Amino acid sequence: MGSATFNHARRSTLCSYLALLFLFPILARSDDAKPVSYYHDLVPILKRSCTGCHHPGKLKGNLDLTTFATLQKGGKDGPGFKAGEPDASKIIEEVSGAEPSMPKEGDPLSKEEIALLTRWIREGAKDDTPADAGSFKLAAPPVYSTAPAVSSIAYSPDGKILAVVGYHEVLLYDADANGPTARLVGESPQLQSLAFSADGKLLAVAGGAPARFGEIQIWDPLQHKQLNSFKISEDSLYGVSFSPGADRVAFGCGDKSVRVIAVADGKELMKFDNHTDWVLGTTFTVDGKRLVSGSRDRAMKLIEVANGQFVDDVNKLLEGVLCLARNPKEDLVAYGGDLGTPRLYRISDNQNRGGGDTARDANLVREFERQPGAVRAIAYSPAGDSIAVGGMGGEVRLYKTGDGARLATLKGHEGAVFTIAFNPTTNQVCTAGFEGKLRIFNSTSGDLIKALPAVPITAEKPVQKASK
Repeated sequence: MGSATFNHARRSTLCSYLALLFLFPILARSDDAKPVSYYHDLVPILKRSCTGCHHPGKLKGNLDLTTFATLQKGGKDGPGFKAGEPDASKIIEEVSGAEPSMPKEGDPLSKEEIALLTRWIREGAKDDTPADAGSFKLAAPPVYSTAPAVSSIAYSPDGKILAVVGYHEVLLYDADANGPTARLVGESPQLQSLAFSADGKLLAVAGGAPARFGEIQIWDPLQHKQLNSFKISEDSLYGVSFSPGADRVAFGCGDKSVRVIAVADGKELMKFDNHTDWVLGTTFTVDGKRLVSGSRDRAMKLIEVANGQFVDDVNKLLEGVLCLARNPKEDLVAYGGDLGTPRLYRISDNQNRGGGDTARDANLVREFERQPGAVRAIAYSPAGDSIAVGGMGGEVRLYKTGDGARLATLKGHEGAVFTIAFNPTTNQVCTAGFEGKLRIFNSTSGDLIKALPAVPITAEKPVQKASK
């Protein structure tokens, strides 16, 4: 290369370098000129470093950092920030310094993260959270390439509708399960429990998004219309049941509480906090004045609905209560649990049980034979003279409630059975569970009548994302 060419190349490189030096401050000022976004810039930092100790279920210092409103409200030491004045904002004080007070666990915020937070406050601390942020609503019914596990099914009182839990939706079938007649799509991705009102005009659905929210949905199953949706707690809901007058619903919660709300407006009418583990089942007494709840803490508790007063444990505490069902006509409750032996109890206080390790199981009416595994599903026949029991053993057994004799064994399930429902007007019983199939049996003979996927299957991939 000639010297003239070399010098020209060197001058070009030098000019480019000088141009970059000149433009860099402009580019930097351009980035700085863009306002800090609370939702896009700060929420990821707060989720990673702060909300583990400051969320509704764990309010250290009475401080919730999961939303703009609760961050602004602050905790026991006052508001979280003062718009326009980072030096007077509590959150900057807590995360700054050689040994910052927050976060208590994990690495402290970096200098860059603190600078972002400081600049956001200086710029006015604006909330730009989208209106649909955190929404799990789908733009259309989900598409399935494989059937999901089914946690709950229920027949309407007239036996004409079979409701089946899917992903984000309840599918309604006719009694013969000839394909869905309607798809009731709601927000909760995981639905856990279904119940029809006594007149069949309402369908209650319990579920939620685990560790995000619990939701009760109230549907008109005849018009296929959602009447109400109530977000109740910070975790999933289970074991929904209607009061006899269908004006209230009860349910259990992952936060260990039992609650009763008004169907019309979602107003909380009762909250019971005496369980020490998840509550998976509820049922009202025949007159609707008392409520039985079943929990993984081994107890079925009897509660006064009017005031939430604890009456007594119905049962002797033997095993986690995973499912329960009340006799359609009497105050008797059957339950299944971890140890695999279904039991039938009178719904009453247990004052005659005595004390100590030899305490009697005073309300026990009958024990049925032990199952091949834990019992995850139990249901009464319409007449109340038999029960069906299923679970981890992959089969369903039917028993007389009068003497405990086995009537039939329903076989062919591939995996655990999670839910059972008798058709109120026929001699048919439907089962479902891990395999994602509906199986309809003759409850007298035990013969299989029909088996089909619980949801419509296509070759397409299932919808995963909520609409925005």
